[in-house]
Parts: sequence; C-alpha cells; structure tokens
Amino acid sequence: MNAINILDLTVRYSDKLVLDQVSCAFKNNHLTALIGANGCGKSTLLKTINGNIRAQSGQITLADGQNTYQIDTKLLAKRISMLPQTPITPEGVTVKQLVSYGRAPYLNFLGQLSEDDKEHVSKAMKLADISDLADRSVSALSGGQRQRAWIAMVLAQDTETILLDEPTTYLDMSHQYELLDIARDLVNRHGKTVIVVLHDLNQACRYADQLVIVHKQTIYDQGSPKKVFTEQMLSEVFNLDARVIEDPESKTPMAIPRATRQTPTATLI
Repeated sequence: MNAINILDLTVRYSDKLVLDQVSCAFKNNHLTALIGANGCGKSTLLKTINGNIRAQSGQITLADGQNTYQIDTKLLAKRISMLPQTPITPEGVTVKQLVSYGRAPYLNFLGQLSEDDKEHVSKAMKLADISDLADRSVSALSGGQRQRAWIAMVLAQDTETILLDEPTTYLDMSHQYELLDIARDLVNRHGKTVIVVLHDLNQACRYADQLVIVHKQTIYDQGSPKKVFTEQMLSEVFNLDARVIEDPESKTPMAIPRATRQTPTATLI
C-alpha cells in the first residue's frame, strides 16, 4: 500500500517551472530518500506534499484516497508532519516548549495541552533521546542536540507520514548517522512512513527502502537502491563518473568516484 500517491503534479514559482508533471508513489511503512542534483525540485516536492505550496495542476492523495487539497489544514497536520531545512527557533524557548509545539493541531480552543498531549511530548523527547535536555534553552544546544529537538517536535505531532528536508545538513558525521538511525527506527519499530531529502548518496542507499530520483523537474526513476542506483544514473543525473559497489558493512549500493586524470603541471625553474 502507498502512503502517498502523486499524479501529474506541476508547480511553478511565478514563471519558473519547478516540477513538471511529476508522478510517483511513497510506500507505507517505508523510508524513502529523495535524491537529485541541487535545484531539481526535491524540497519543493516535500513542501507541496505538506501543503505549504499549491500546485498548478495534478493531485496528491493519501492511502485512503483523500486528496490533500480537500482536507482541512488542521486535519492534514494530524496526518503529515514536516521538518524544513532551516527551522527558526523562537527566542528563549526551552526544549520541552519547542517539542510541545508539535501538538498544535490537537489543542483545544484555549490552546491548552491535555494530559494526552503531555504524554506525547514526553514520549517524543524520549524517542529522540533528549529527555535530559527538557529545561535547556534550545539556543544553547549543540547542532546535533538542536536537530534532535526539532525531530522530537515532529514526533510529538504523531503523524503517519514524516517529511524531513535535508535533516543532516550542518551536522558532523556521527550526528548524521545518529539522526538517520532515528529515522530508520521510526519505520522499523513505530510503523511510520518517512520521506527524507538527502545529499549523501551512500547514506541514502544505506538507510532507504526506496529511492525517488528527481531530475530536470521530473522523476527520473524510483525503486529500491539495488534496482535504481546505477552507474548510468549517476552519470546522467549527477554528472558523476563513479563505480557502484556493495558497501561491505550494509551490503547496499555504494558510489566510488573514479580517479580523474591529473593535468601535468609545469616544472618550476
């Protein structure tokens, strides 16, 4: 079953065509990585799925057949959550307060957290391993801690589908893998559907069940990494001359750029 189906989606920014008749599907209880060169439309696709951007044509439907454009914004926020590339942290907010913002779609007309809301906030912080940071100011956290706090906010929203737009940007290597382990765990242990934009192709292959490859404002290919991550794809989509081998640790495809011939340098006299 597919969590999200996209058919003939076209998006423009003023006169600029960003997505051109995009059709693809995101499987339920899978981690899907969106990959493609810079500016190809990956982030725009996420924002359109989340309802932040309105498409000029085409449709997005959920597993039950509902068109996202026909769902009330608050109801859609109970089904799809998104962590943008560069979220802005409100001044003076603690970690617990930030995570509680994820409960906004569920609040009563007074804007008060119920006991159920508080339980979701506590559970989300535990899943993101930041319970001990609850009373810390978000602005005082390290990059990795801050990103986990934002992830916890998304988890508190308790949606069936989670969209992550380049969540590993600005994180060091260990924190990148730590965050992707959390994303993988959300699928394996909690039955979530996760769609993530990644620039590191080897990480995408290691963690994703499915790749959706965006190229020239449309879908180049989609499928399992072993099926679609090929040397031809790397050449055509990324202009990258690379070998595809098996990662010795994860047994997933891995790109190894071929050595480029060095231009001889003149001998200084």
